[in-house]
Order: sequence, then structure tokens, then C-alpha cells
Amino acid sequence: MDLTWLDRENPATGDVDGVLAVYEAARALEMPHWPSNTVSSFRAQLRYGWDGEPAEVAALRDGAGRVIGALEVSLPRWDNKHLGIVEVTVDPPLRRQGLGRSLFQAGIDRLAADGRDVLLSNSFEHSVAMGFLEAMGLKQASLDAERRLDLRGLDWECLDTEYATAERHAEAYELRRLPGRVPEQSLDAVVTMTAAINDAPTDDLELEDEVFTPARIRAFESAQLAHDRRLYRLVARDRVSGELVGHTQVAVEAERPWWGWQFDTAVLPAHRGHRLGLLLKIGMLRWLAAEEPQLRTLDTWNAASNSHMVHVNEVIGYRVVANGVAWQRHL
Repeated sequence: MDLTWLDRENPATGDVDGVLAVYEAARALEMPHWPSNTVSSFRAQLRYGWDGEPAEVAALRDGAGRVIGALEVSLPRWDNKHLGIVEVTVDPPLRRQGLGRSLFQAGIDRLAADGRDVLLSNSFEHSVAMGFLEAMGLKQASLDAERRLDLRGLDWECLDTEYATAERHAEAYELRRLPGRVPEQSLDAVVTMTAAINDAPTDDLELEDEVFTPARIRAFESAQLAHDRRLYRLVARDRVSGELVGHTQVAVEAERPWWGWQFDTAVLPAHRGHRLGLLLKIGMLRWLAAEEPQLRTLDTWNAASNSHMVHVNEVIGYRVVANGVAWQRHL
């Protein structure tokens, strides 16, 4: 196999263009509801990843030097150092020729060389990847749902009613806006709120709790800003103690300003039961309506078993556009 690992800091233009061409062909076939990737966003992903842990990416070429497949290997460093994630993409016309198997095995070898003993991968439900991953010895470990909110069709009368009801249950709290990077004086509180996401269900995935630190929050911010995303974080504050007890975060794509991503929403355990999740998410929509009036689409992911957050999202108006499967195997 003519496999070339891309330079994270200074990838060759031919490598970037070739891998993106393969990704786009696969996206159009399997994920037409997603926006196309861009050169700048791919370069940011290659260098920074999601939060300072970029995947290793390799390009597979044919005899003429054209990229026909790509391999991504993620080796977590902040936590969960027992596992690795392998994703392969083969140019659709060239599938069913053993290229995917060869790429996947190269990913497994990379995990084994780093001492990882649990392999994870992902697919959309009912995609051709389902049969491929099963053939590679993986088993389904979790089901996720991708939901989408059309901001042009929001029922503001309903949302305002829900917000007013949530406010009555959350009279002890107030909302504060934190755009962009978190202020230094709020950083420790944001670390604590972010860690509350560990209470979300993980089904049969053999995951350890994620470990969050100020350095990781800053790495996340740097990565998202490198992707040219505008960050909005809304927090709930205890009126008496001043403690920050819950938050929600959205990122808007500067290159595609009609498109945004709803990231984590979490409330500290001691402050649950006051409808803060609903208050925060509707409060965020009010903020976005003022700051990003051109925004049309928000996408978010939840475990299908996360019944509480699923209910909140559906009250707001999110609807399922796709289901994803997380796969797992011991090495």
C-alpha cells in the first residue's frame, strides 16, 4: 500500500486536495445532509483536532499517484489512553476491492503500536459501513441521534411560553453571556461545568470519564477558532453564591454563516431539577437571533438513551435527521 501520513503542521497541497476530494465523494453519497468540508477547516482539523488532540491522517494513492482513500487514527492523550479510534474512507467507485480492509488494518496496527487495547469506530445507521465494521470484528456499542433545528421555522410563541415556565422553576438563577474565549476569572468554573457532561450515558462503550483542565479548555477554544468558528457560551449563575452551575455552547461557522453546531449543555448535579437546561438552550436561541440573524441551521448529537436531553431538544423543535452507531472491539 502506498500510504503517506500527512504533515500536521505543513501538509502538502496535493495531500490535502486529494484527501478532501475523497471525503467529498463519500459525503455526497452517504451524508448529503452535511455541508462540504473546506481546505481551511480540514487544515485546522489536521493541526488542532477538536481540542488539541488531532487525528493522524494518511492518504492512500493508486499507481498514478491519485489519492483513492484516507485513514484517520485518533489516539486520545487527555484521557482514555486505553483506546483508539479508526476511520477509513475509500473513493466510492473503488470500494469492495479490499482497500478499506487494508486501511483499517493499518489503523489497528497503529493502535497496537501505541499500546491501545480497545478499538472504536463510527458509522451512520443503515450505511454500507455497518456491514464493513461488523466484518472487521466490531460490535455495536451505542446509538446516537443527530438532530437539526431550522431557525427559520422556530415557534417563538411556544418557546417564550416554555422559557417563562422554566424561569419560574429557576428563580434562584440568572443567565450570563460569555462570547469567544472564557474570561480567566471564569475558567475554573467552566472546567467544572464541562466535566458534568460525564453524567451523559455512554451505553456499552468502554469509556473512562473525560478529564478537563484549564489547558484543555484553552486548547478547545484555539481549535474552534482555528476552524473559523464564532463561539457563544451561555451560563447559569446562582444569584446568591455567584457560582456558575450550568452552561450551553454554540459555534457558528464563519465560512458558512448560515450553519452552526450546538455543543454541550450540562448542569451541575446539585442544581438539576430547575429546568436550567431548557432555560439555557432557549436563552441561547434568543442570543443567536440578535447576534447571528442569518443563522438557519443548528445540528446537535445525543445518545439515543439520553432521554432528558432528547426531550429538551424536541420541545425546542429539533428533529432527527440521521442516526449514528458507535462500534467497539477489543484488540
